[in-house]
Amino acid sequence: MAKLFASITGAPNEVVLERSSPNAPWSLNGGAVSDVVRIGPAQYSVLIDGRSFRVLVLKEDRENKTVRLRVGGRTCTVRLEEEQDRLMQTLGLDKAMRKAGDLKAPMPGLVLNVLVKPGDQVKKNDPVLVLEAMKMENVIKAPADAVVKAVAAEKGKPVEKGQLLISFA
Repeated sequence: MAKLFASITGAPNEVVLERSSPNAPWSLNGGAVSDVVRIGPAQYSVLIDGRSFRVLVLKEDRENKTVRLRVGGRTCTVRLEEEQDRLMQTLGLDKAMRKAGDLKAPMPGLVLNVLVKPGDQVKKNDPVLVLEAMKMENVIKAPADAVVKAVAAEKGKPVEKGQLLISFA
């Protein structure tokens, strides 16, 4: 079960979206299933509990994981967090991942895929590696705009917390 946590500016409580598989529809707090249909560029029709809402995406900031929306006549900012983000913050591993141009394993796990090679240019938050840890696939992202200097991680090999994965120039 995947969860997505949405904090809406001005709202007292966050909204938790859940789905049982990657292709399943999102449901609100385990209850109502929402139906989302794209009706134009950055425009969506959202149906929740029989109520229809027109949503316009005004601005998407992937780096800060926020979306500015206009729902009807109201504008709001929504901050989105995945379960992995919360886990990394709780364990203090979000800051431990990068040190002096090196990307280190935030937790022990198995390298499922290496998405870069030496010489590749990456932008901040570009996916660089997929690590399976605690029965979850974690996409490890570039800490900053950089060039890949060396890749120490190997597909199919286990890594320990703090082990060097990728060096950046």
